[in-house]
Amino acid sequence: MSIELVTESTPELVTAVNNLIPQLSSSTPPLSAATVESFVNQESVYLFIYRQNSAILGMLTLATFDIPTGKRAWIEDVVVDDAARGNGAGQALVEAAVKHAQAIGSKSVDLTSRPSREAANRLYQRAGFGLRETNVYRYQG
Repeated sequence: MSIELVTESTPELVTAVNNLIPQLSSSTPPLSAATVESFVNQESVYLFIYRQNSAILGMLTLATFDIPTGKRAWIEDVVVDDAARGNGAGQALVEAAVKHAQAIGSKSVDLTSRPSREAANRLYQRAGFGLRETNVYRYQG
């Protein structure tokens, strides 16, 4: 098992991303190689992958941004392939992202998770995240 910070897009990565995305969202279409490359090349957005026996079986996105009160980080799109769940992959991805966020000066790391994702919520609590008293709003114009 290993966790890697992706620095360039490859055909292997494109295939892996497109295998993992349906486990996150049934409405997201497959990504083209150009889209994955553009995503990986964004500044302040970091893609972490989980490898098991050299296969990419998980990923996590860490987005960071500067605001007047300091650098912040947000974890999104955490997914581990069904075949690799229960082996600590999710926790390893989250811990790597938090460590990276701290190393680049983020004052906080946030994420959201639907209450129905019970295993994910337990994972985030084990990784040191606390439930915040807040409302999350989404404008869908």
